[in-house]
Amino acid sequence: MSEIRVNNITNRDGSTGTTVAGIPVVDSTSHFVVPSGDTAERGSRGRGVFGGGSPITNAIEFITIATLGNASDFGDLTATTANLGACSSSTRGIFGAGETPSNTNAISYVTISATGNAFDFGDLNNAYYQANACSNSTRGVFGGGSMFPVFLSGIEYITIATLGNASSFGNLVVAKSNLGACSSSVRGLFAGGYNPTILNSIDFITIASTGNAEDFGDLTGVKRQLAGCASQTRGIFAGGLTPTPSNLNVIEFVTIATTGDATDFGDLSAANRAFGACSSFIRGVFGGGLAPAAVNTIEHITIATTGNAVDFGDLITAKSQLTSLSDSHGGLG
Repeated sequence: MSEIRVNNITNRDGSTGTTVAGIPVVDSTSHFVVPSGDTAERGSRGRGVFGGGSPITNAIEFITIATLGNASDFGDLTATTANLGACSSSTRGIFGAGETPSNTNAISYVTISATGNAFDFGDLNNAYYQANACSNSTRGVFGGGSMFPVFLSGIEYITIATLGNASSFGNLVVAKSNLGACSSSVRGLFAGGYNPTILNSIDFITIASTGNAEDFGDLTGVKRQLAGCASQTRGIFAGGLTPTPSNLNVIEFVTIATTGDATDFGDLSAANRAFGACSSFIRGVFGGGLAPAAVNTIEHITIATTGNAVDFGDLITAKSQLTSLSDSHGGLG
């Protein structure tokens, strides 16, 4: 087979020639289309999955993150569950902890590209709720949570591609529940929370290792029941509840590879808390929540820019205290 190698393209006089971008096509009977887009888009990834919630449910719904539109039915969790945590690889989604309505240590999984019911994965070390989770392509990490009146600082992890029980990872800087989480492929962040003081602190871990979390910086204010998502470089935290108490519409961001305080990004369309957030490398999506009653709204942002969230579509039913995951979040970059 013939082989074409091009180091550069120049004009006849030696100056810089045509820049090839987009989807160039060779106009002949034998041709090819140069791939475009990021690796997630070229791999037919980009599905967001929302699971559980209150009024307590076992329903799982899904969206296509790159498009706009309403959520569709995916299947069912292994039990009706609210206040659970979730993480994922590019193929497998993981749900763990929560209220059924009693506290649970169960971990279940779905195949994101398919639809259908969740299957048993294994168990966490303790039965708790109001934790959160983050992941890279191989490891899922659960942090914090509540066994009310006890708040937890423990972090534990699983290997997403296998089945089995969680192992100890380390501890958060302080015990807390109702926290937000997101990740790059290297770092996981856990932000805000409640213990029973509402917090503004952000902790970080190195996902591939084990050990205690370290201080990253602070959110723009104290908040609990916030949601997090990320691109490969930028972490997003949105919404939450203040001590007043009042819901927040604030969206803020951090650069995951550095440390430092969060910066204002924009606003949700309404003050909201206890909702799910998921993302591709490009777009962050927020669904459900308490605003102040349970809602079915879904809205989105472009992570690399700043600005207010705009309408995406609707969940099948209004619900809060749900969680979400995707096959193309920042931890998979």
